Amino acid sequence: MPTPKPSRGKIVVYTTAKDTDQRISPTGTLNFKPFGQPLETQTCVFVDPSKQFETFVGIGGALTDSAAETYAKLPPQKQSEIIDAYFDPAKGIGYTLARTNIHSCDFSSDSYTYIREGDAALTSFNIAHDQQYRIPFIKRAIAATGQQLKIFASPWSPPAFMKTNNDMLHGGRLKREFYQPWANYLARFIKAYERAGVPIWGVTIQNEPMATQKWESCIFSAEEERDFLRSALGPTLRREGLVDKKIIIWDHNRDLIYQRVSTLLADPEAARYVWGIGYHWYEPWSGGEMMFDNVRLVRETWPDKHLMFTEGCVDVFNASRLHDWSLGERYGTSMMHDLNNGTVGWTDWNVLLDEKGGPNHVQNYCFAPVHADTRTGEITYTNSYYYIGHFSKFIRPVARRIASSPSRSSLLSVAYLNADGTTATVVMNRTEKPIDYFLWTAGNASQVSIPARSIQTLIF
Repeated sequence: MPTPKPSRGKIVVYTTAKDTDQRISPTGTLNFKPFGQPLETQTCVFVDPSKQFETFVGIGGALTDSAAETYAKLPPQKQSEIIDAYFDPAKGIGYTLARTNIHSCDFSSDSYTYIREGDAALTSFNIAHDQQYRIPFIKRAIAATGQQLKIFASPWSPPAFMKTNNDMLHGGRLKREFYQPWANYLARFIKAYERAGVPIWGVTIQNEPMATQKWESCIFSAEEERDFLRSALGPTLRREGLVDKKIIIWDHNRDLIYQRVSTLLADPEAARYVWGIGYHWYEPWSGGEMMFDNVRLVRETWPDKHLMFTEGCVDVFNASRLHDWSLGERYGTSMMHDLNNGTVGWTDWNVLLDEKGGPNHVQNYCFAPVHADTRTGEITYTNSYYYIGHFSKFIRPVARRIASSPSRSSLLSVAYLNADGTTATVVMNRTEKPIDYFLWTAGNASQVSIPARSIQTLIF
């Protein structure tokens, strides 16, 4: 999937469409022509590179134990295929951002920590567990990006003895007397991973801090997260020479995001440690829709902080749905809204899972953009992989989001100006009919046809 730079005045179109073989396929080279004022009857996507917004960090996915273990079970040529498909910007979709778990999460084959139970002094701290599968997997991904992969790490639970329920699973809370040992643990993780050749760009404080799960989980109220950050984690990272590590708060759904952020950032001591706000997309668990406006409100209220989408996947896994077109459309819809609302980084959940949607030590099986049958070595690329690729392959780090506005609700669009001077505009059609529209910029336009149930990236 090469991405040639278009010549001046030309537009290169890439398309992924339902009921076709088009998968990020070059589907045309068009020309801008003088156009002037569009009519109300003419469908347009307006793009204005002169109006620029936030700087882009990247797009990627999670390099979990499950992804690494699935990868390790594949033949060498399939391993190379997956690495290239995700992380090579020419051969694949060019991921530049990744998340990983701090000791175990549900997408691990077992529950584990890096210390002996009860060792608050951390004298037994050791990441040998991760050296078997996860760290080699991550290092290969880093190499494929030319050492350009930004990795942030998230804990799902402190060790059991640090918690009120004496269990890594089923919620519970971090005991106050273990705020400092837990902060020390997180700093120790960063340093251990970096000694192993895995630079850590940032950390989130707690994965899904309002969810009691049957897997690794821990509850933090907004006030508890604020106090832990202010009194323990922030000062500890500074003291340990890790002041450059980005600290991301919340790391949960869009529903409560405003309340969480307003509580933490109202405290100046806590706020000075916060680089950004992480969020997930699972708020429809209550029966409603994704709450994109909450993200926009946070961006408008705290424009000096950065928004990061830190996790999303489609659950529950069902092998008969691997080619369901709605999988990709869910990603495309969320990414369009989230990026237009000021999100600077967008991170999918597991990059790779097996034929069951795991491994997962509590059977919480889910979809990934890519699944591997570890019995046969067969690789399946779901539509999600291609939808994500329409953004990640063409919108590169340090790009600036620019103004983009469709004239019909049947289309979604977002646009960026890359550092190399190219403009990438992503357009999505969720309807059952093809749509003809004009890509319009500065009084010039070109007519484009977008198929039904499809996504396009236009480079000019």
